Amino acid sequence: MEGTAANPGPRTPATGAAPAGTVQSVARAFSLLEALSASGGEASLASIAGRTGLAVPTAHRLLGTLHHLGYVRQLEDRRYALGASLISLGRHAVPPLADAAQPLLRRLEDRFHETANFAVLDGDLVLYAGQVASRQRMRMFTEIGRRVLPHSTGVGKAMLSTMPERQVRALITRTGLPRFTPQTITDEEAFITDLRRARGRGFAADDSEQEVGVRCIAVSVQGLGQPAAVSVSGPAARITDATVVEVVRALREAAAELTELAAERVGADKV
Repeated sequence: MEGTAANPGPRTPATGAAPAGTVQSVARAFSLLEALSASGGEASLASIAGRTGLAVPTAHRLLGTLHHLGYVRQLEDRRYALGASLISLGRHAVPPLADAAQPLLRRLEDRFHETANFAVLDGDLVLYAGQVASRQRMRMFTEIGRRVLPHSTGVGKAMLSTMPERQVRALITRTGLPRFTPQTITDEEAFITDLRRARGRGFAADDSEQEVGVRCIAVSVQGLGQPAAVSVSGPAARITDATVVEVVRALREAAAELTELAAERVGADKV
């Protein structure tokens, strides 16, 4: 599935020494929140401690602080759950046009009955900021807020195709080109050639490069102040070559509307 891969790169274990320039207690607190999220939003103290590798007393003390701040709550059965204070943080963290993209994504899903995505480049990673999941039983989806490497996703390649090649080469020097499926492009020159092809035809494609059997068609969105893209993803058996022309046309229309919305917001801010 496009965008369902785990965050790339190994994390520093919660029990290990914090990397230079970081504060270990802060890293541990966030590892607890991520463990809760990975558990579906709630879990027991023992389970959270086990997931993070922290001693139970340490996890309990940190969870107590997070509970006091409202980022964690405790259920009647003594299990912990993510707290409401995270909601306001999340709202402010979402790119400004993510909400505006939702109606356009809904229109794409209505038209093609496949999952529609809006993503931005966050540092070296793709951040999925908006989505309307397909209503079909076999569907592709990702968690909003998920960050993945760009080289194996349609949205990632659509964004990179608009960037100067020297910037792209610097990025993949930092991230590498790890293989996720037999179709993942792992050679730098082959990847650059693929981006040139995407730039020339005006859209990028992920053909089973992130997950076997999944196809994603993506178009970059200009004028947002950061690289962005919209896409339609689904089983390769349904997103056929015959469908791609119509999908690309619809994605270009959606991208143009987002560009116009961004320009209108800039104009309104200047008034």
